[in-house]
Amino acid sequence: MLIKKPVDVRESEVTPQSWYVRRREFLQVAGSTAVAVAAGAAGPLFSGTSTVLAQNPAAQKLENLRKSALSTDEKLNSYRDVTTYNNFYEFGLDKGDPARYAGSLKPRPWSVVVEGQCGKPGNYNIEDIMKWFPLEERIYRMRCVEAWSMVIPWVGFPLADFVKRFEPTSKAKFVKFTTLVDTKQMPGQTEPALPWPYVEGLRMDEAMHPLTIMAVGLYGEVLPNQNGAPIRLVVPWKYGFKGIKSIVRVSFEESQPMNTWQRMRADEYGFYANVNPAVDHPRWSQASERRIGEFFKRRTLPFNGYADQVASLYAGMDLRRYY
Repeated sequence: MLIKKPVDVRESEVTPQSWYVRRREFLQVAGSTAVAVAAGAAGPLFSGTSTVLAQNPAAQKLENLRKSALSTDEKLNSYRDVTTYNNFYEFGLDKGDPARYAGSLKPRPWSVVVEGQCGKPGNYNIEDIMKWFPLEERIYRMRCVEAWSMVIPWVGFPLADFVKRFEPTSKAKFVKFTTLVDTKQMPGQTEPALPWPYVEGLRMDEAMHPLTIMAVGLYGEVLPNQNGAPIRLVVPWKYGFKGIKSIVRVSFEESQPMNTWQRMRADEYGFYANVNPAVDHPRWSQASERRIGEFFKRRTLPFNGYADQVASLYAGMDLRRYY
């Protein structure tokens, strides 16, 4: 069987198949809308990219959500966009695979092991974790290393609050995250596409930044399986592979952890994963991106547009070397 490597991304994969097959529809309206779209004045071309109209009627609603002042005011991607176009290699390498196959994941019961350089290690139930912290909606623009982006209304809580609760010691310089390994629940793990389990890490000051959250929901509902249920990391100024999903272990580390993409392709992926449009990926440009639901590309902003908030974390660092 031919196995496609995750890093072998074609342009056709950046553009969803549903848009490609509707290219005739686009061409019919392009003459009247191209100028307006290029100027940013036109709305989405297709109904599938509008603000959410219908969510999952079977999903559990999350109550008493606070609205975060840290949210962007950009137009949301649709519920369908966010839940059917995903990278989650534990369920397959194609963008539609997670939505197709993630029904095998059982997000309840679920627990997270906290360990390492901290005062309160232990095994904690997800229900208890969600009760400890007030939940809020954070609307973030999210950019993937493959140069596509979305605007997503996450529901979660600051990772800083989570970190503080477990009292990291002065030796804790990094936070390491690990995903579930279970081939029955995650059939993609039967393939050697990546070294399992999936591992990610943050420097402690990145973890403590107010923008970094642990997400447990989308659109006011519990997190769908294909989006990383029941708990995942969201760091809006970093490329998409810093969004580790279905977390089962959080470790406070003294040394910088080796993340999965460093282990897989150290020549292409480093530890930091900051959005730096001035530095090309070895096989494609990072200067532009395609917002899912838009036909034309847009210019990529440093730190994904969050430079005012986070650039100081990297003052004095060579962001071409520490990529």
